[in-house]
Amino acid sequence: MAQQCSIRVAQSADIKMISQFQQFMALETEKKILHVDTVNAGVRRLMDSPELGFFLVAELDGQLAGSLMVTFEWSDWRNGLFLWVQSVYVMPEFRRRGIYAQLYLWLKQHAAEDEDIIGVRLYVDTDNAGAQKAYKSLGMYECHYQMFEELL
Repeated sequence: MAQQCSIRVAQSADIKMISQFQQFMALETEKKILHVDTVNAGVRRLMDSPELGFFLVAELDGQLAGSLMVTFEWSDWRNGLFLWVQSVYVMPEFRRRGIYAQLYLWLKQHAAEDEDIIGVRLYVDTDNAGAQKAYKSLGMYECHYQMFEELL
């Protein structure tokens, strides 16, 4: 059941809650406990560096219900920017109310107004069937790339 919420770009007053969302997500999805000061600094740095990206937040019933982070990837093949959706979190009590859909649709609508933005990408855990279903329902599709990483 979709419930209308208010979507906006996050502000500095949201840093503490967004940091908590990231900590909840890490524990819930990967059983990891994140260092609070590091997460706070990471959220603050992104907010202070709009060239790196931004956070969107969803407000419902007077409180933050969820958030997502957006970062940028330049495509020389297409001469444009992909927006990367990352760090998606919706508080458990607000799930299944269309919060993520509203965040994503807000992002898509605003991205369509910028001719430099050519698409939206995200990565998802291969075992997270629920999230994959949600992404597909919003028009996203699975691409043929696999993700690799090396932490330095």
